[in-house]
Amino acid sequence: MSSTADLDQADTDQLYKYWRLQVFLGIYAGYAVFYITRKSFTYVTPALIQDLGLDKVDIGLIGTLFYFTYGASKFISGILSDNSNPRYFMAIGLFMTGVLNVLFGLSSSLTAFATIWTLNAFFQGWGWPPCSKVLNSWYSRTERGFWWGIWNTTHNIGGALAPVLLGWLVMTVGWQFGMGAAGLLAMAMTFFLISRVRDKPQTMGLPTVGRWRNDEKEIAHEQEGLGLSNKEILVRYVLNNRMLWLLALTYILIYIVRTAISDWGNLYLTEVHGYSLLTANSALSASEIGGFLGCLVAGWGSDWWFKGNRGPMNFIFSVGVGLTVLGLWMVPVADYSVQLGLFFMSGFFIYGPQMLIGMAAVECSHKNAAGASNGFVSLFAYVGAALSGYPIAKIMETYGWNGFFSTLSVCAMLVILLFIPFLLFKGRFK
Repeated sequence: MSSTADLDQADTDQLYKYWRLQVFLGIYAGYAVFYITRKSFTYVTPALIQDLGLDKVDIGLIGTLFYFTYGASKFISGILSDNSNPRYFMAIGLFMTGVLNVLFGLSSSLTAFATIWTLNAFFQGWGWPPCSKVLNSWYSRTERGFWWGIWNTTHNIGGALAPVLLGWLVMTVGWQFGMGAAGLLAMAMTFFLISRVRDKPQTMGLPTVGRWRNDEKEIAHEQEGLGLSNKEILVRYVLNNRMLWLLALTYILIYIVRTAISDWGNLYLTEVHGYSLLTANSALSASEIGGFLGCLVAGWGSDWWFKGNRGPMNFIFSVGVGLTVLGLWMVPVADYSVQLGLFFMSGFFIYGPQMLIGMAAVECSHKNAAGASNGFVSLFAYVGAALSGYPIAKIMETYGWNGFFSTLSVCAMLVILLFIPFLLFKGRFK
């Protein structure tokens, strides 16, 4: 590989454009399949209840074990991935999630389900930190919202396709085949990921992205904390970073709302409004399509309208989250188009802060701590996701769906209040 000094500007530009596209395609397709193998359990949940006699508390217990493990894994793997090659780190995680999805489809007991799905959670945590590291290395501050927003739609692509495809497999050939198909897809996608992803521009003999784009904010970020050891970076820029702690608290609440709607939404529609599983899952697909557009608007808007300041856009979207949760609760109409619209809007607004909080965490930390910073706030995010499992199931068991939506409404209102201080700290989000 040629050194930077051997490349003229035209060669540098050409190589940068080529590798940025290849790397982006690799992490986009790879993480979409990560998401399919993560949510496959959700999409077969009604079939497990019907075929095997599991109840909501059983499902909630599995979900809680998964999310606690996943959150811890994201933090641990975030630290490890900062000192690893994301190309192979992410690929190993994806392959193992595929294997575990296949094994889940071959199992039939609650103990086996809980064990396999907890192991799946551990390897699921190997997906996001490498992606945040790659995005932080190949895209600079003044454009990152745009590209991070596009990349974040990978959740929605996976989330929109999987409910319908897996729902069809469940209805035609059984839930076992749905889980197996998701697993085989993940194992096959591993090879595509390895062929496309590369660590960082410097590995390819290119200058840093800040110098290539002459981005002053990015160059300043690249120069921040030079010469510090990995331990010093972790303590100063992650564990003792007050901005990360506040972001982590908002992440807990937004993930309670996001995961509860995603994991329990199809059951709500089948029980309360009498939808078939396939029809209920299509509403979840509408939520993911809404999230696709919400990611784009949130990312682009924070770049173009607020010049890289993520705070105002987070606040705007959090207000939308509160309104749509109230809509799902208070609108009694069972008409499919009405429910479809409500789920669409919930996805649109929830995925805005879900994306921007993670990006803000990376940007207010050290350049070489992208994985650890994102993993740190994600640890708390999945505490919130875990709370949407067993605890929410117990609330529903005692108070029904009114208890479910009143809990989500309180969480949404708290998110709005917690984002107000960020409007006063504009410089810390730039």
